[in-house]
Amino acid sequence: MGRVVVEVMPKPEILDPQGKAVVGALPRLGFTQFTGARQGKRFELEVDGEVTPEVLEAARQAAETLLSNPIIEDVVRVADASEESAGAVA
Repeated sequence: MGRVVVEVMPKPEILDPQGKAVVGALPRLGFTQFTGARQGKRFELEVDGEVTPEVLEAARQAAETLLSNPIIEDVVRVADASEESAGAVA
């Protein structure tokens, strides 16, 4: 079974109140090195079999038509999840 990861973020010009709340809380918790935060959405789509270029294209189309609101959000990544786990930070 394969899995595709889709990440969606608010467009840069769109206000992000959740990201603003996070960036305000970080220094209060001792994380002073961060100066900004944006909150987005992550979807994991499972497929039978391997993740092929055709599957990635279908996921990209689904992301643009269903998983995101193209007026206020950008689809920033559509990728094979197995590639992601190869570079994961523990």
